[in-house]
Amino acid sequence: MASAPARRRLAVCASCSAAAPRGGSGCQPDFSPVTIGRLKKRADFLRLSRSRVRTAAKGLVLQAAPMPAAPTPLDERGRPDMRVGFTASKKVGNAVRRNRAKRRLRALAADVLRQRAEPGHDYVLIARAATVERDYATLADDLRFSLKRIGLLRQGADA
Repeated sequence: MASAPARRRLAVCASCSAAAPRGGSGCQPDFSPVTIGRLKKRADFLRLSRSRVRTAAKGLVLQAAPMPAAPTPLDERGRPDMRVGFTASKKVGNAVRRNRAKRRLRALAADVLRQRAEPGHDYVLIARAATVERDYATLADDLRFSLKRIGLLRQGADA
């Protein structure tokens, strides 16, 4: 039985938004000192849901709210600059598809939110059925568009 052709994985350069094969890009990523924490408690997810600051794109839904004034548990680096939560309902598909969608959203948060989102806010990324099928560059564009739409795209990060 013949195997399917291997797919080349493409990485998107954070500094110039060019797609190139992994390890083949000559660009150096721009690592900013923004620290990202995780939202894990149901109360945090409900607080963001009640904030009503949300926008939907074909590949994902973004919810946002200012971080609460109460301190979060500190790690050795101090309080995170922003916190992110991820969710995928059964509408996305079975457990394999939901986990794949959440992995893709975690990668988006590390790439896009770290450099483009305003610090001092909590964000929830909600997977949609199209999250698994959409290519990564398009998902990244969806997230940038959503950040711009709710007014939390960092100044100077419009390009």
